[in-house]
Amino acid sequence: MTQLLVLGLLRKEPMSGYDIQVTLQTSGAEGWGGVLVGSIYHALNQLEKQSYIRIASVEQTGRRQKAIYEITEAGIGYLEKLILKSLQESSVTYPTALYSGLCFMDYVPKEQSIQALEVQKECLKEQYLKLKQGYEEKKQYFQGKLPAVSELIFENMFCDIKKQMDFAEKLIGLIREERDYNGESGNGCEEERL
Repeated sequence: MTQLLVLGLLRKEPMSGYDIQVTLQTSGAEGWGGVLVGSIYHALNQLEKQSYIRIASVEQTGRRQKAIYEITEAGIGYLEKLILKSLQESSVTYPTALYSGLCFMDYVPKEQSIQALEVQKECLKEQYLKLKQGYEEKKQYFQGKLPAVSELIFENMFCDIKKQMDFAEKLIGLIREERDYNGESGNGCEEERL
């Protein structure tokens, strides 16, 4: 994913590694793109070795030099492959750590389980508020009207966080009631036969 984002940014315009890092941090790519900021320079090195990018110029800033990268023709082709691959792969992700913990939740005291889930709810609430702030900033950048795809992406992310918050709330209710969930209340999503 890091390579896709780096190449995508360089397709728009030549940038330094620092500029790419700041752009991805500002857009919250660590949350929605799974990109660790430290992986950007590794990706740049790999992409340069594979001739997908090259140094366009070197700028002097004080005592330091800053390499400005640009994408190559081979890089444009590789970017297209990465984009198409990302569009066709399944985008369903599961909260595997949560599900794993739930399998063995009986091994910890009930109140501690509830406290842990309350912490998760707070984390999700913070994520929601951060996302809301990012949404407002991006909207402001686009002078009040986001592109339709960006609007849809944000809507989907808000929905995912809200769904996890609701799930945590239901879990807390089940633990307090000390009963097993048997699925009678439905799953909140309409099941469709394929």
